[in-house]
Amino acid sequence: MAARRIADEPAYVLHGYAWSESSLILEAFTRHHGRVVLLAKGAKKPTSNFRPVLLPLQPLRLAWSVGASGEGEVHALKGAEWAGGHVMPGGDALLSGLYLNELLMRLLARDDAQPALFDVYAGVVRVLCGGEHGEALEPVLRAFELLLLRHLGLLPQLDLETATLAAVAPQALYLLVAEGGLRAAAPTDRGALPGAAWRQLEQALAPGGSYLAVLRACAPVAAELKAQLRALLQYHCGTLLRTRQLLMDLQSL
Repeated sequence: MAARRIADEPAYVLHGYAWSESSLILEAFTRHHGRVVLLAKGAKKPTSNFRPVLLPLQPLRLAWSVGASGEGEVHALKGAEWAGGHVMPGGDALLSGLYLNELLMRLLARDDAQPALFDVYAGVVRVLCGGEHGEALEPVLRAFELLLLRHLGLLPQLDLETATLAAVAPQALYLLVAEGGLRAAAPTDRGALPGAAWRQLEQALAPGGSYLAVLRACAPVAAELKAQLRALLQYHCGTLLRTRQLLMDLQSL
């Protein structure tokens, strides 16, 4: 089967590393093809058109060729253009964006299209790069984590106890745990949320819901969700995220 060409594909660079003295291997998140691996020949050369474009957290339009064997291989990058709209953020917003990229690297299967998740990610990146988050980074990140887990089938239904499938009681306290899903909280559990809050989150996450709805549901409970979602994500990622370790190291300085 002859090679085919993908062109004008919305994408973001998640990660890149040197392949040779002059080339890069890129992990990219694309709207219609999911996470793909691309070889950018000559991208490290000072004269390369790729060099100023292939940056994380920048909206791009990519073109590449797909070999005869199809999926699961490294594809040759043929073109890359900045789609415009914003420039790379700095400070906490930059670290937050790199954290999201690492989550996608760890959890997304290659060549598995996730257009709805791509649109959510693109919206969150616009918020991070536009400075619109102000002091509200926590809810922004918690909302994305919830949507990522739900899109990948890793988040249990939040209006039911996972083990019994009993509806959560509005005033009772519940905890989300990595191996057991949503369960009734013990007296010593920290960060437990009332059933009413879990119900609101589930309603916001329902099919047809928006990122904004999830963000609004997260805002009052972002602090309590942080440790629970961190443990769930680490459970599915297998190891501590490098960006999370970096944040911990910086906070200890």
